[in-house]
Amino acid sequence: MAVSLSNISSKAKKTSLYKVTLVSILCAVFYLVGFYQNFRGNVPTAASTANIISCQQQIRNTTTLDFAAHHYDPDPPSTAARAINLPPCDPKFIEYTPCEDVQRSLKFDRDRLIYRERHCPGTNELLKCRIPAPFGYKTPFRWPESREFGWFANVPHKELTVEKKNQNWVRFEGDRFRFPGGGTMFPRGADAYIDDIGKLINLKDGSIRTAIDTGCGVASWGAYLLSRNVLAVSFAPRDTHEAQVQFALERGVPALIGVIASIRLPYPSRSFDMTHCSRCLIPWGQYDGQYLIEVDRILRPGGYWILSGPPINWQSHWKGWDRSKEDLNSEQTSIENVAKSLCWKKLIQKGDIAIWQKPTNHIHCKVVRRVYKRPAFCDGSQDPDTAWYTKLETCLTPLPEVSNIKEIAGGKLEKWPRRLTAVPPRISSGSLEGVTAETFQENTELWKRRVAYYKTIDYQLAEHGRYRNLLDMNAYLGSFAAALVNDPMWVMNTVPVDLQINTLGAIYERGLIGTYQNWCEAMSTYPRTYDFIHADSIFSLYQDRCEMEDILLEMDRILRPEGSVIIRDDVDMILKVKNIVDSMQWDARIVDHERSPHEREKILHAVKQYWTAPEPDKKKLKR
Repeated sequence: MAVSLSNISSKAKKTSLYKVTLVSILCAVFYLVGFYQNFRGNVPTAASTANIISCQQQIRNTTTLDFAAHHYDPDPPSTAARAINLPPCDPKFIEYTPCEDVQRSLKFDRDRLIYRERHCPGTNELLKCRIPAPFGYKTPFRWPESREFGWFANVPHKELTVEKKNQNWVRFEGDRFRFPGGGTMFPRGADAYIDDIGKLINLKDGSIRTAIDTGCGVASWGAYLLSRNVLAVSFAPRDTHEAQVQFALERGVPALIGVIASIRLPYPSRSFDMTHCSRCLIPWGQYDGQYLIEVDRILRPGGYWILSGPPINWQSHWKGWDRSKEDLNSEQTSIENVAKSLCWKKLIQKGDIAIWQKPTNHIHCKVVRRVYKRPAFCDGSQDPDTAWYTKLETCLTPLPEVSNIKEIAGGKLEKWPRRLTAVPPRISSGSLEGVTAETFQENTELWKRRVAYYKTIDYQLAEHGRYRNLLDMNAYLGSFAAALVNDPMWVMNTVPVDLQINTLGAIYERGLIGTYQNWCEAMSTYPRTYDFIHADSIFSLYQDRCEMEDILLEMDRILRPEGSVIIRDDVDMILKVKNIVDSMQWDARIVDHERSPHEREKILHAVKQYWTAPEPDKKKLKR
């Protein structure tokens, strides 16, 4: 059996070998035949060579090879970058204030000075050019010298030197203005006038920190309060007193263009420790007391309203005021009645000064509503802190509830300077959603570090006294300003109205100042207001609301020549900003985040170059 199996295996192997040999021979034969045929076919002849050349020429002459794809979606439309062109504006726009433009204002109602309120240009009216400085513009005097002097070339108006000559507002001396510190009701000077007020209420213990001056003139009252650690916002309309707010800003005093007419002032409720009117010509007793009701809204519990000028002490001044005794007495009576209806207490009237005080809560006031039925308390349908084109009301803004007559509504504030770092009552009470005491403290420390880093980027910010007027375009809790409080400068803290959380009230509770703003519109201030502008995440906030270049043009308008800008934002936004400002005569560079170069948030630092309008044609001026 074993032998039989061995024979079978041997035969199978031989059969396989024969098959492999046969296949190999056949493959070799076919390969040789193919090679022979191919060799014969590639031997060129004269005729075949001519035909090949002719064919190649014909292909070159008549055929274009198409390598394009024929099955694809259409390309999107071309998005070639638009060439940015932002030239200088005509010199006639040197003092252009877009939302208080004199010509545009004439289209609006003159009743109650509504035409002097904000009336901003439409999108199709916006200037796409850069506002020039006047010829001969100079860097303003440094504080405190700027309180006394300003260059004529910077604000070339002599009208007030003539109109207010006897009141010591401002005098023209050679190439400059001098501000003696006088006013209509304080001919001895603002310093002496403030001393008189200080004899009636305490201006020294830190309980009074924030103030507002309505109808401020050239802001001498605010200028001289600064030496007493009282920070005042001064405002006045752009009216026949040409450039009064501009003079205030040139002096280095916080000021805005504004008027009490038909809409709320752009400040939250309970903002100011003290409000002031010195012959401001506001009809306080008219229109159902609306203007005093608005003062009450922005006045802090226990705060003071100071009035000097008509009709106060009319018995001594009625002849000089060219008004009848009856008229002046009637005006004072109406003011007294409105003040009583607001539950204010008249503390004192001495000489030309009268002072009222707002109650610290409304417990007693709710009781006396039985006597003074008007104004009624507002029903709460409107947020008392909302103040952007918000109509004035004829109802009394109720103070936050308290548990007893001695409690201060809204919470007691620390005295200055402890007020700056103490947790604001709006935060400690939980009124600001998502903002806690811990958030506040962390934010304060964060901005100390950031400002220290900024000073390594911008040597002018680091130089003591180089900057005076600063703007923070998105202030949040005011910690940028708080970090600079020991430098001789002030910061206007703006809170964009587009934000969900309104933090401006907390900023005021820190003893700082600010205003609301929509950065798709111009600010209520003159060109060349600020030495330095800080913009944190502004362009991300407004990217779907208005054009980036319009915001940058507004920044350029209100920035002084050789002033600086620091912009923080996402790197994509920063690159877009850099592309625009390179056409605006700004020297700009991008800097890494203070924590790490790997952060997406970047910083753009820019300095506005010095340039002015051309020298006026003297021949034309003579004509």
